[in-house]
Amino acid sequence: MAASNSKMSLEATAPKQNAEPRPIEVQAGFSSYQKVVVALLAFLQFTVILDFMILAPLGAILMPALGISTSEFGLVVSAYAFSAGLAGILSAGFADRFDRKRMLLFFYAGFLLGTLMCAVANSFEALLLARIVTGLFGGVLGSVVFAITTDLFPFSMRGRVMGILQTAFSASQILGIPLGIYAANTVGWHSPFFIIVGIGVIVGVVIVRNLKPINEHLKQNSDRKPFHHLWTTARDRRYQQGFLTTMFLAMGGFMLMPFSSAFSVHNLGVDLDTLPHVYMVTGICTMFAGPLIGRASDAIGKYRMFLIGTFLTITMVMIYTHLGKTPLPLVILVNVILFIGITARMIPSQALMSGVPAPQSRGAYSSISASLQQMAGGLGSVVAGHIVETLPDGSINYFDRVGYVVVVASLFTLYMMMRIHRLVPEPTPKPVATTPKQ
Repeated sequence: MAASNSKMSLEATAPKQNAEPRPIEVQAGFSSYQKVVVALLAFLQFTVILDFMILAPLGAILMPALGISTSEFGLVVSAYAFSAGLAGILSAGFADRFDRKRMLLFFYAGFLLGTLMCAVANSFEALLLARIVTGLFGGVLGSVVFAITTDLFPFSMRGRVMGILQTAFSASQILGIPLGIYAANTVGWHSPFFIIVGIGVIVGVVIVRNLKPINEHLKQNSDRKPFHHLWTTARDRRYQQGFLTTMFLAMGGFMLMPFSSAFSVHNLGVDLDTLPHVYMVTGICTMFAGPLIGRASDAIGKYRMFLIGTFLTITMVMIYTHLGKTPLPLVILVNVILFIGITARMIPSQALMSGVPAPQSRGAYSSISASLQQMAGGLGSVVAGHIVETLPDGSINYFDRVGYVVVVASLFTLYMMMRIHRLVPEPTPKPVATTPKQ
């Protein structure tokens, strides 16, 4: 659809099987409609990510309020990830059979329903059911957004788009979570979920009114049998390389995150009351860095940007996981550079891998990828939990070993991204000096 909207001519040679066609003409900038689409998708991602992240910080308030144990609370938190992973697999066979706008609205409505169930839950069982429902719908939204992005934006612009969408994560970290905790402390733990539903309803109405139908993929000769479509997508060797790369990308990040706060407080000497400021400063810097990294990915090449981000991340992981008692300014500096490195891997990798699936398989491909990402992230947390050891004083032992594993995973991911780069060669034509279509 992006190719038809921008009237791009395809290469004279036939594209590889299962490959996305590459246009010669490169759109110089976002059209007015594309700006609206990016803004809508970013706000939608903000609500989904905030809903996923807000539950853990509310634990100290929520557990005594509902009288649930730490093990029960852990089950509530993990229920979202497990149901999201299952939903991605189940929806993959159907993902390319419908208008993507309708798919987006259907799953977003289900996500808001699940969030509303969280807001009115009054017991462990009710909250657990609510998180399962939220994960079943919310876990698919990321894959639908990915498919819409690849449908509406040419390959040469996807770094910028991914950079903007990545700011949703940072915004939820520096704006959503502090405001949500404040609302929970002043009004009650139910209030953050009501706020998310309120924002989400507004976003949904704007999507209904402003997002055009996205159905160009339905004109392709796609497989109409859902389970056969799922099977043929999953067994495609070209796609399998993308799946494996996605898993290792997620696994490395999730190995560090679960223990970073405890490591900062007990090993680095950061005061517990000061810890939110570390994350806030890191989030602000990452939010500004994301769009810049996206632009650089389109300008110098997505694989080259990923290469830079990987070596920056490896360097900072080795420094971070070997720190002892450290002054607060240095802790903040290390965290900022580390997260910029991680962002410099995520944005170009997503943009580059968006060129792997053919238009008629984008929905299934992104659904399977999202599921594997959830599962790999959970596996990474489990592996890290078996490596580290919590000492009686609360400090984390063997965190440096986690760093070594992350480095190995990062190097393997770099190798896989090199293979993806060969499958999806990046075009280098100069932008056409024309005003983008409305």
